Amino acid sequence: MRGAVLHAPGDVRVEDREDPTIVAPTDAVIRLSATCVCGSDLWPYRGIETVDGPSPMGHEYVGVVEEVGSEVTTIKPGQFVVGSFFASDNTCEICRSGYHSSCVQRELMGPLGAQAEYLRVPLADGTLVATPDVPSDDLIPSFLAASDVLGTGWFGAVAAQAGPGRTVAVVGDGAVGLLAVLAARQLGAERIIAMSRHTSRQKLALEYGATDIVTERGDDGVAAVKDLTDGLGAHSVIEAVGTQESMMQAIRATRPGGHVGYVGVAHDVTLPGEELFFSHVHLHGGPAPVRQYLPELIDLIWNRRIDPGKVFDLELPLDQAAEAYRAMDERQAIKALLRV
Repeated sequence: MRGAVLHAPGDVRVEDREDPTIVAPTDAVIRLSATCVCGSDLWPYRGIETVDGPSPMGHEYVGVVEEVGSEVTTIKPGQFVVGSFFASDNTCEICRSGYHSSCVQRELMGPLGAQAEYLRVPLADGTLVATPDVPSDDLIPSFLAASDVLGTGWFGAVAAQAGPGRTVAVVGDGAVGLLAVLAARQLGAERIIAMSRHTSRQKLALEYGATDIVTERGDDGVAAVKDLTDGLGAHSVIEAVGTQESMMQAIRATRPGGHVGYVGVAHDVTLPGEELFFSHVHLHGGPAPVRQYLPELIDLIWNRRIDPGKVFDLELPLDQAAEAYRAMDERQAIKALLRV
């Protein structure tokens, strides 16, 4: 099969890879309909994360089941399925508490390389959720978004306790941040402040339910949020970047007693203990337990109540994966979809 492989920083190639097969009786093999480039893929692409040798890329995926192992009972060949970037059993005590990305059997999907024509999915019964039927082509981008960025933005909003009567601020205007705006609106937030300096992203944030746009960053961004909230700060802040500046901006823009939901993959983030102690800010986040939300998100998408697929503003064939990475790295695209 064909699949994207990172050989070195800035060097992504689509080349022949070995076809996946059933390894364990709990596996499934799916024929991918679409995959995409994630913001977190840019960390190794930029050389910020080290990759040892050629590395298959991609952890977001939707497609049709081709084959299942002998112990798989809840999905079958021919079904269109959505999975998460962590495989999980959906039965352990941690999964049952809603934290599938910390499942006792969890397996990270990235090393299996979802930017490809086919994918082996471990723990298929617990990881994959089937749609009611094979969806029309125009819904595939939205189901693909549910595989990671929508579920991650949703978890950020839940962790920040976005809801009725609350003012929510979103730090980060990538796909996760924009879909955190959508999630906050779906959860009933009264006011949503999107922090963005990019016109196209501001426009989509407003479509998804943002009520205010703040263009400033850092301390100036904090001041702008406080100006909009009678000097108190937001009740709920979603951090969707993962840098020191973005995390501190999120914490400082939150009012005492408020909640920060952090879902940006942290890189060299250090929290000042004394400031955090006196802030009275709640912090909760981490790798999103996307599997927890998939049934609800699939229902919302299937019934066309939400359209998260709008975050894909570039669509290319799989063989042009290198161009998809370049466009996202240079911020010419919010998120690039790869048709398989």
